[in-house]
Amino acid sequence: MQALFRNNCYDADMVQLTSRLRELRERSGISQRELARIIGQDSSNVSYWERTGKVPRSEALLPIAKALGATVEELLGESKKKKKSPNGGRLGQVFERVSELPRRQQDKVIEMAEGFLSLHEKSPGA
Repeated sequence: MQALFRNNCYDADMVQLTSRLRELRERSGISQRELARIIGQDSSNVSYWERTGKVPRSEALLPIAKALGATVEELLGESKKKKKSPNGGRLGQVFERVSELPRRQQDKVIEMAEGFLSLHEKSPGA
């Protein structure tokens, strides 16, 4: 029975998680300390997960994924499935490109778009 578990593919996944967690965190533009604060963990935990590739407890995976603007599947190494843009055309292409920016830059674009929409809604000719 133990022979079945000697060749553990789980270990290979750990190496992938190490680089994946760091990659997603850096792409989001947040530090280990900031991620830890957002998910209610100690920053040494985030450092440990990145360094060792150990998988966080299941209750931490969803908050980590949300904080990084990713899915749990993506955090664990599955590639993110491309969604077809419902808007199509130029607007859809622009929003698709915006979705690939770091989260902070996405927030700035959203802030500008909401400000524009707010002005448009208040104007008498709208």
